[in-house]
Amino acid sequence: MKRAIIGFHRDPRDDWVADLDCAHGQHVRHKPPFQNRSWVVTEDGRNGMLGTELDCVLCDRMEWPADARAYRTREFDDATLPAGLVRDHATAHGVWARIHVRQGVLDYHVGEPINRTLRLAAGSVGIVVPQVRHRIEPMGRVRLRIEFARRTRVSSSESAKE
Repeated sequence: MKRAIIGFHRDPRDDWVADLDCAHGQHVRHKPPFQNRSWVVTEDGRNGMLGTELDCVLCDRMEWPADARAYRTREFDDATLPAGLVRDHATAHGVWARIHVRQGVLDYHVGEPINRTLRLAAGSVGIVVPQVRHRIEPMGRVRLRIEFARRTRVSSSESAKE
């Protein structure tokens, strides 16, 4: 899934990592002849790449970002479940969520570009990827908690704006 570069930081080994708008990071090394990214070695080169999209395989795999932190939690059961959750919808830009099934079973349908249906039973967790259309389908009585999160690390380009 394509995600935009919003900044850069160095990892503990001093390699450059592109901060993506999904909250994941992706190494962008310049190691010729196998990795030719000469733009990463200068600030102007990195700034010129802001907004460029990279393929985020971690989003494709529905992996929770390491620096995502919860900022809101909502609890529902089959009687209080909002109609919007059973219709196709998506979270906002940069907003992740976890669906914690407490009781019962539901099908979690994830749309393009992931295209997957997961059956979540009590004790299971479904990961909601930002801006990917999805819906849930309760299989009878269900109780669940939805935890919304966003990234906590400020990228180098964002801190320069402040």
